[in-house]
Amino acid sequence: MRDEDELTAAVRTFVGQVSHWTPSRWAASSPSGARRADLVFGLVQRLAGMSPAAAGHRVPRLDNDLGLPDQLRVVAADVLVDAPGRAPEAAEAIRSTRRLL
Repeated sequence: MRDEDELTAAVRTFVGQVSHWTPSRWAASSPSGARRADLVFGLVQRLAGMSPAAAGHRVPRLDNDLGLPDQLRVVAADVLVDAPGRAPEAAEAIRSTRRLL
């Protein structure tokens, strides 16, 4: 599987798992004790940091956690465009976060 396809598949799987979550489900704690929304936002920020175009910029934290899947899609697409060599690292970060939820 190509690196880009691997990242695309990881995003698709992750978003499929969380896109239907309610606000209370986002607010719930993961098995690690962290709020699920905080874990996913941390993932979004981590992926954003992989893109040279986003260097030194923080992703805004939205008021509504329901937007997190969309933010993940956007930053993953940025990785594919701006830093395709980091696609395997981004895919692994997504899979790791998914296991924590």
